[in-house]
Amino acid sequence: MAKKKSDAREYVWLQCSECGDLNYRTSVNTKGGLPEGLKEGIKKFSPRLRRHTVHKIKRK
Repeated sequence: MAKKKSDAREYVWLQCSECGDLNYRTSVNTKGGLPEGLKEGIKKFSPRLRRHTVHKIKRK
Protein backbone atom coordinates (compact mmCIF):
# COMPACT_ATOMS: atom_id res chain seq x y z
CA MET A 1 0.00 0.00 0.00
CA ALA A 2 1.32 3.42 -0.94
CA LYS A 3 2.10 6.00 1.72
CA LYS A 4 0.17 9.22 1.85
CA LYS A 5 1.76 12.39 0.62
CA SER A 6 1.49 13.97 4.09
CA ASP A 7 3.51 11.18 5.76
CA ALA A 8 6.79 12.59 4.42
CA ARG A 9 6.05 16.11 5.71
CA GLU A 10 6.46 17.52 9.21
CA TYR A 11 5.18 20.76 10.73
CA VAL A 12 7.81 23.04 12.25
CA TRP A 13 7.78 26.53 13.77
CA LEU A 14 9.95 29.41 12.59
CA GLN A 15 11.44 31.28 15.53
CA CYS A 16 12.79 34.82 15.30
CA SER A 17 16.50 34.87 16.11
CA GLU A 18 16.34 38.34 17.70
CA CYS A 19 13.19 38.40 19.86
CA GLY A 20 12.55 34.63 20.19
CA ASP A 21 8.90 34.68 19.10
CA LEU A 22 7.42 31.73 17.22
CA ASN A 23 5.86 33.67 14.36
CA TYR A 24 5.26 31.16 11.58
CA ARG A 25 4.31 27.50 11.21
CA THR A 26 5.18 25.66 8.03
CA SER A 27 5.56 22.12 6.75
CA VAL A 28 8.89 20.75 5.53
CA ASN A 29 9.73 17.61 3.60
CA THR A 30 11.64 15.26 5.92
CA LYS A 31 12.20 12.51 3.36
CA GLY A 32 15.30 14.00 1.72
CA GLY A 33 16.56 16.02 4.67
CA LEU A 34 16.19 19.74 5.24
CA PRO A 35 17.17 22.17 2.48
CA GLU A 36 20.25 24.32 3.11
CA GLY A 37 18.19 27.51 3.06
CA LEU A 38 16.07 26.37 5.99
CA LYS A 39 19.04 25.20 8.07
CA GLU A 40 20.68 28.62 7.90
CA GLY A 41 17.40 30.46 8.43
CA ILE A 42 15.17 32.56 6.23
CA LYS A 43 14.23 36.22 6.43
CA LYS A 44 10.62 36.71 7.49
CA PHE A 45 8.69 39.65 8.92
CA SER A 46 8.65 39.94 12.71
CA PRO A 47 5.48 41.74 13.88
CA ARG A 48 6.97 42.66 17.26
CA LEU A 49 10.08 44.29 15.81
CA ARG A 50 8.22 45.51 12.69
CA ARG A 51 11.04 44.53 10.33
CA HIS A 52 12.45 41.50 8.53
CA THR A 53 14.71 39.26 10.63
CA VAL A 54 16.25 35.79 10.29
CA HIS A 55 13.96 32.98 11.45
CA LYS A 56 15.25 29.50 12.25
CA ILE A 57 13.50 26.14 12.60
CA LYS A 58 12.15 25.18 16.02
CA ARG A 59 10.56 21.79 16.54
CA LYS A 60 8.01 21.54 19.32
